[in-house]
Amino acid sequence: MTAAEVVERIDAPLSGAAVVGGALKSLLRGRPGEAVLPDRALQREAVLEASTVDAYGRLCGFTPDQGVPITWPHVLAFPLQMRILLGAHFPYPAIGLVHLHNRISQHHRLYPGDRLLLTARTGRFMAHDRGQAFTLETTSVRDGETVWEGVSLYLRLGGPGHGDPAPILTGGIVDQACGAWSVPADLGRRYAAASGDANPIHTSALGARLFGFRRPIAHGMWTKARAVAALSPQEPLETAQVEVAFRSPLFLPGQAALYAGQVHDAGADETRDFEVRDAAGTRTHLRGRLSVSPRPPITTSKDAVLC
Repeated sequence: MTAAEVVERIDAPLSGAAVVGGALKSLLRGRPGEAVLPDRALQREAVLEASTVDAYGRLCGFTPDQGVPITWPHVLAFPLQMRILLGAHFPYPAIGLVHLHNRISQHHRLYPGDRLLLTARTGRFMAHDRGQAFTLETTSVRDGETVWEGVSLYLRLGGPGHGDPAPILTGGIVDQACGAWSVPADLGRRYAAASGDANPIHTSALGARLFGFRRPIAHGMWTKARAVAALSPQEPLETAQVEVAFRSPLFLPGQAALYAGQVHDAGADETRDFEVRDAAGTRTHLRGRLSVSPRPPITTSKDAVLC
């Protein structure tokens, strides 16, 4: 179910204290009866500042030659998503939600200096056997044209949910080792500063233990961006899509390894499945698929083994 849409323009970002305080307050939320997603849309304007794009790119392993990372608009829109999740009419506490799946589609090349109109809105309920899943949808518009879209699927753990089935990302064999990463202990705090995602399971040992993790865990969107950086061409993307399913936590500090499958032609695109696993290559943290069009050769970044 949805309620009547409310559209709001947001100019001031949420502070870290406001995020944490709002998340704790949301734990008191109790909604009797059937949950309703508020049909809410939040907008903000954002400029792709070269300095912040570069700092984020370095944190995620992108090179300057790759231009604006395809994952960067998600970071710019994430504070809008947090406002939706922390809103008084949202039916679930923000703490405890699990980010299951994320799909990003870039329709046109992004440039430093671009001014984007970002809109984040509630999507729909989806069925999952571990609880109720739902989507948050984001669009980025430049000069009246949609240049980027994203869909995040979240899970509220509990009884089986309702709606269309949640997506399941499957694919071919992923057996080619493409690189290994050392993931530092402070990565969660550094990524939180760039993204606005100050969830304590990523930034605090105590916060992680309170939610059942023995150590802080890496942000899933950092893991996604790190893999995309390694597998993308060494030039800016024109159009592309990258879809991932988050499988298991990557503890901080830690080691991770990137594996990829063969490149396949899919119409005008070149598509490749990939996984981020533990150092032994036995546990999957993330499963993904990258499609790039037009057809530059898909190569790895300079710190990875050539795939």
